Amino acid sequence: MKITVMGASGRIGTGLVKDLRQAGIEVVSASPSLGGVDSVTGEGLRSAIAGADVVIDVTNAASFGDSSALAFFKASTRNLLAASADAGVGHYIALSVVGTPRLVESDYFHAKMVQENLIRAARRPYTILHSTQFFEFIGGVVDMAADGGFRLPSASIQPIAADNVAEILAELAMGAARNDTIEICGPEQFGLDEIARMHLTANEDTRQVMTDNSARYYGVELNDDTLLPRKGARSGSLRYADWLSMSD
Repeated sequence: MKITVMGASGRIGTGLVKDLRQAGIEVVSASPSLGGVDSVTGEGLRSAIAGADVVIDVTNAASFGDSSALAFFKASTRNLLAASADAGVGHYIALSVVGTPRLVESDYFHAKMVQENLIRAARRPYTILHSTQFFEFIGGVVDMAADGGFRLPSASIQPIAADNVAEILAELAMGAARNDTIEICGPEQFGLDEIARMHLTANEDTRQVMTDNSARYYGVELNDDTLLPRKGARSGSLRYADWLSMSD
């Protein structure tokens, strides 16, 4: 079995490549920083995908806050799908975000919705994995709150460790295409304001987070369940407090 990982130099891609190789899988690690494979321009793409049984797309846009994300996901996904079709790839896997259909007011999540729709419209075997926010990105949520006066809503979130996401992607790659979207999350729920406070405490940061349910999350006003997975979602094993202690 041969698997091409697009976005292999990123947070998820690095762990994913490691997990696949430990399972004895032949892996092509592809990204602009790993030898000039660029899904947006198409440079090196067909060579990287040639002979692959599975393509896993864990690429991501550089910006979350403007329309450049849409341009990125349109070009990248169209190029990847075309190259995969030409190579006869039997399973296309893409990582996306829990709640994407409910977050399209945000430029970034609108772009992710376009990516998902392109994959479905291609009518080739696929699996889309919706993940909740990663533990590793909670710091980014705190930074966002800082820009807004450290105000965050109490809306629920069920974050997951990036390593658990990589493990589940590797498992999916070794199975049949689902032709559907499946969801994963962490084992615990928190309020956004609550987990921001945990992050600050763990980093000995004395700044205070204020609960404000009108505060926006990347430009979107949240309901309590906007960021939560559907019933039946798979759960990662690592708890946030344990991850924090490992990260010290």
